[in-house]
Amino acid sequence: MIEFSHLSKKFGKLPVLDDVSLHLTNGKSIALIGPNGSGKTTLIKCLLGMVVPDNGTITVDGSDIYGDWSYRAGLGYMPQIGRYPDNMTIAQVFGMMKDIRHIPDQQLDEDLIRAYKLPAIYDKRMRTLSGGTRQKVSACLAFLFDPAVIVLDEPTAGLDPVSAGILTDKIIAETQKGKLALITSHILSELDDLVDEVVYLQDGRVKFHKSLPQLRADTGEHKLVRAIAHVMENA
Repeated sequence: MIEFSHLSKKFGKLPVLDDVSLHLTNGKSIALIGPNGSGKTTLIKCLLGMVVPDNGTITVDGSDIYGDWSYRAGLGYMPQIGRYPDNMTIAQVFGMMKDIRHIPDQQLDEDLIRAYKLPAIYDKRMRTLSGGTRQKVSACLAFLFDPAVIVLDEPTAGLDPVSAGILTDKIIAETQKGKLALITSHILSELDDLVDEVVYLQDGRVKFHKSLPQLRADTGEHKLVRAIAHVMENA
């Protein structure tokens, strides 16, 4: 469970987050959406510990994350664009991360590694990989250490339809185990069958936080993209 309580952040004089409060529960796949500049990336970076808010708190399972970084061990992150040492092979990247995390092999989740058939190309260097294959590596790393919370930033960007479907199935399977997935995406059609709840940010504020069935009922629209358009037209 993640609790954002009255979170605010400015960069210079520019307010990026303005009194954001959210309660995100386990066992849910939650879409974090909004226009460019709405504060999505800053909110995620606050959760990851990459940005410190000016005001407010973030708790994970009831514990304040600031001053105690141990919560990160239970968090997996897939960036929109993964950056890795060019000269390292795929196998070396996985090996490096395993050495850093010190997790026994029997506790690793290598389902995606096998599904994407990455062992067959373990010797390829990162600089030679296509954007889609880099995305596969990032996805595998996000789930590798069996985290309780998975944060995915534009996870299907650059993936072919089959690979995107494999990742979607994995997200659904993990949330059914009681994990929390927080997903940002500009491709709303990909979220229709994936997410349980929708958080919409605009100008650094939470416009709404609703379950997907409630959003559909309120707007009379089944497709998420149409439901969002309905909300914004009638705001």
